[in-house]
Amino acid sequence: MNAGGTVDLRSDWRELKIPFARLHDCEWPSGRVVDMHSVFPSLSADPLRPESYRFRETDDYLSEVLSTGTKLVYRLGESIEHTQAKHHVHPPADYAQWTQAALGVIRHYNEGWAGGFQHNIEYWEIWNEPENRPACWTGTDDDYFRLYRTAASAIKEKYPQLKVGGPAVGASGDLVDGRYQPTEFMRQFLKNCRDHRAPLDFFSWHTYTNDPALLAKKAAGIRAWLDAEGFGNTELHLNEWNYLPGNDWSALSAEQLGSRRRAWYEQMNGPEGAAFVAYTLCDLQNSPLDAANYFHGDSSPFGLFNQYGERKKTFYAMQAFAWLLDTPDRLAVTGSVDGEIIACAGVNEAKDRIGILLSSFRGDRRRIDLRIDALPWAGATVVEHYQLDKDRDLKLLTTDEWQTAPERFSVECSSPGVVFIRLSRAEAQ
Repeated sequence: MNAGGTVDLRSDWRELKIPFARLHDCEWPSGRVVDMHSVFPSLSADPLRPESYRFRETDDYLSEVLSTGTKLVYRLGESIEHTQAKHHVHPPADYAQWTQAALGVIRHYNEGWAGGFQHNIEYWEIWNEPENRPACWTGTDDDYFRLYRTAASAIKEKYPQLKVGGPAVGASGDLVDGRYQPTEFMRQFLKNCRDHRAPLDFFSWHTYTNDPALLAKKAAGIRAWLDAEGFGNTELHLNEWNYLPGNDWSALSAEQLGSRRRAWYEQMNGPEGAAFVAYTLCDLQNSPLDAANYFHGDSSPFGLFNQYGERKKTFYAMQAFAWLLDTPDRLAVTGSVDGEIIACAGVNEAKDRIGILLSSFRGDRRRIDLRIDALPWAGATVVEHYQLDKDRDLKLLTTDEWQTAPERFSVECSSPGVVFIRLSRAEAQ
């Protein structure tokens, strides 16, 4: 539910089969739910008393997300504040008190305390982008490291079955000559965890870029870095990613209102953004990531829907990937061109259907040649070709029937654009 409950996106989410939703910038940009100041308004209150909390709106919000079949990653902390005055993104005056309040949130949503629930939320993240100052954190590096080790250690001690992590870092380092270079903040964060034996069940990071091949490469680099630093059992979560038009944030500056900002968002959410999303989802299948969260799944400017609840092009890219999940056993695919074109394919358990997702992000293409070495069935094959481009929203373009599968066949594909091909044994239709 968005826009104060007037835009209901739950049925759309069910179509996308979203496995996990990270709770951050919820009801963007309002802070009525999830944020610590929303659920525990006064840090001087007693965190052991139910009346110190304000759960009801967040209760409703979480229940609606969970009703879609999506599990939760709960970010303990505050949403970003772009306003000149910062109200909530400060280090807590009392770290122990803040930690006790965080434990109260966990008790409420996992143990039914204070009229709560048995949601069994497994992942709990400590803050968001503490290096992004002052929009997300007004303290120092050491202030955040202290908050992390205090809260993470207490959560893990009381609830060893849960997974706690962070730092949800926005400046996540760079690839230099193909080698990953972490920032000093990230180096010191791992050192803090190691020196204080603070738990780090998952390491979370963010990247916005116009290069769809970067995310998987960076994931491999961060994984190698964590392993080398002794964190081989720590999961890897890319829990904010999206297309960054022109690799440039300046369109969102306070001075850039009107047509330039509108064009920037239209590019993010149009055919280019859709092709970026499909490319990334395909490419990440070859990465060491354990989880990835697109920013954002709502009706915000970054989201999959407009303010009226209408689906954007990026929604249809995700829908094509959801269709691919109906054929979950991966098939080998060759012929991708780094940063330009990629394909991912799979077959269902019954071996009577194959799905092929293809993204053409860059290049001057009108048709793409495909070759299938062997179909897992004999007899006739029904071929459905769906197209996403500037004029079509994953529209069924053609339906053909092969009596004998050809060695090669061609499909229309604009650049930027997304194609989904479904091959089905005719008798299974």
